[in-house]
Amino acid sequence: MAAAAGAAATAAAAAAAAAPRSPGAPTAAARARRLPPLLVLLAAAAAGPGAGGAARLYRAGEDAVWVLDSGSVRGATANSSAAWLVQFYSSWCGHCIGYAPTWRALARDVRDWAAAIRVAALDCAEEENHEVCRAYDIHFYPSFRYFKAFTKDFTTGENFKGPDRELQTVRRTMIDFLQNHTDTDRPPACPPLGPIPPSDVLSLLDNRDGRYVAILFENNSSYVGREVILDLLPYENIVVKRVLDADEAFLEKLGVSSLPSCYLIYPNGTRGLMNIGKPLRSFFSSYLKSLPDVRKKLISLPEKPNKEENPEVVIWREFDRSKLYTADLESGLHYLLRVELATHRSLAGAELQTLKDFVTVLAKISGIFLINRIKWVGCQGSRPEFRGYTCSLWKLFHTLTVQAGTHPEALDGTGFEDDPQAVLQTIRRYIHTFFGCKECSEHFEEMAKESMDSVKTSDQAILWLWKKHNLVNNRLAGHLSEDPKFPKVPWPSPDLCPACHEEIKGLHSWNEGQVLLFLKQHYGSDNLVDTYAADQEDAHEGGAPPEGGEQERGLVSPEKPQGEQRAKSLRPPSVLPPRPDLSQGLQLGLDGGHQSVSRAEGHREVEVAVPFLGMGFSSLDMSLCVVLYVASSLFLMLMYFFFRVRSKRWKVRYHRLSV
Repeated sequence: MAAAAGAAATAAAAAAAAAPRSPGAPTAAARARRLPPLLVLLAAAAAGPGAGGAARLYRAGEDAVWVLDSGSVRGATANSSAAWLVQFYSSWCGHCIGYAPTWRALARDVRDWAAAIRVAALDCAEEENHEVCRAYDIHFYPSFRYFKAFTKDFTTGENFKGPDRELQTVRRTMIDFLQNHTDTDRPPACPPLGPIPPSDVLSLLDNRDGRYVAILFENNSSYVGREVILDLLPYENIVVKRVLDADEAFLEKLGVSSLPSCYLIYPNGTRGLMNIGKPLRSFFSSYLKSLPDVRKKLISLPEKPNKEENPEVVIWREFDRSKLYTADLESGLHYLLRVELATHRSLAGAELQTLKDFVTVLAKISGIFLINRIKWVGCQGSRPEFRGYTCSLWKLFHTLTVQAGTHPEALDGTGFEDDPQAVLQTIRRYIHTFFGCKECSEHFEEMAKESMDSVKTSDQAILWLWKKHNLVNNRLAGHLSEDPKFPKVPWPSPDLCPACHEEIKGLHSWNEGQVLLFLKQHYGSDNLVDTYAADQEDAHEGGAPPEGGEQERGLVSPEKPQGEQRAKSLRPPSVLPPRPDLSQGLQLGLDGGHQSVSRAEGHREVEVAVPFLGMGFSSLDMSLCVVLYVASSLFLMLMYFFFRVRSKRWKVRYHRLSV
């Protein structure tokens, strides 16, 4: 973690060195009120835990999935009598949301295998799990890790190596993983899964031990026999064996004409071929479980972690969908730096350069603050797992492309000037390197390879990102990650920008000139609203989620006209916040330490606390610290001279007595 913090500090220092200085910079007091403490807090971002809850996709006691957290994952997987398959996911990740039904179905399907191998999940988006996900070296979501039974030393597990993540594929890789155990570390409840030689079948035919013996004949590529063995694991009075590639003459003698087939030997010695409807795993297992005297054993499994969940009551915040909210951008930045970036223990080479470039762009043209909690406004979802972080990222990226186009001078001296693709390429590299949803980053990279090189002007960069955003919306429409209250439709909608929409010969068409004007206005400084920002009280809380709407749908209070709800932006209407000399407002060290910077709040002349390593200190607090420091220093100096003088007097007296 220290390495990650150092990398963040290095990137912050690089961005600080490149910060522009306006010739007409305001006074120091004004600078202190208006300076975004992004660079100040960047070094602390990796260490500051921040706040903000996440919605779990799996529920303990409701799903067959073992729900783990920071307090249970190590205890569950260390020196366990069973193997584990753990999915490390993030509840905001669209692919994770879409995959959740498959994971639940897998856990239900192999529920009877729990004494040998267990299916679990851990949500890395939950604040309490951030540190443990870093410890397990989780960078992308979802990540699947196998943990062998009786593993004593800490391990990050073995990565899932299946060709895909379909239920059948994962189930078969679970079997392969179990078979990779040696005889000494194999789960004791797991019977041998390997085949027996055909010669051993003859000894089984004379079975008289009071149990059923089921012999599954199958070919070498079949998993049916092993699946049935594990399905019958918690049942007693039955033994299941499998035979591969038996001699055809021998199979004919037993009446086996096709594979797979099951030959059943009864406790009384009678035997014969099982007659079932279809030669499928479910048919074999169901038939064998229904045999007389075949019943479940009393297997003692560890109690599933069932932490009592007290979901935080999320209060709906009314918002104007035509506005851009600072709270959304700052909350997204908080998660981006304090959670996603912090998953990387150290950064070097291309990764470090990507971070430096991204931080430079943010510091130059974003004008937003790094806060220590999450508060969605325009990015609220009807459920906590919907929208949120991914919505805020799109808003942040659109803001960066628009600000770079409208204020190109902000990038002077950075090496990005006169390059219309600079911001897009920086976003592209950040997504490819750090974005947690691997599938999402791969999709974005495909779009970038296809057409990003065609961008020749800053206006084209703005429109490129808008087109790709709508393309993503179209692809995800109807996906499980789509918020039903905020359907993914082409944006901007006709009611937000009537001039953006046209019809040509009866078909919808975009007026890209009007779209460009709309994007510059919507993501411009004039449209940035600080209502609900970290340093302001929530003006409107309560109400219910909307009943429908497009991607950026909002609510307008029925009691107040729309105009009264639009808070005036704290930022200058036509220019970006000034970037004064950082040395006058703060001191930044590689250890992440810094001095506090105050910020003006709305139209009130009140200084408020700003985040400082996850805590809030006002200028009064800092002044008291300085006074106490000076007072304590003076006190120590006085005590030093006092004892120094006394020591000299004692030496004089001692010398006279000796004489």
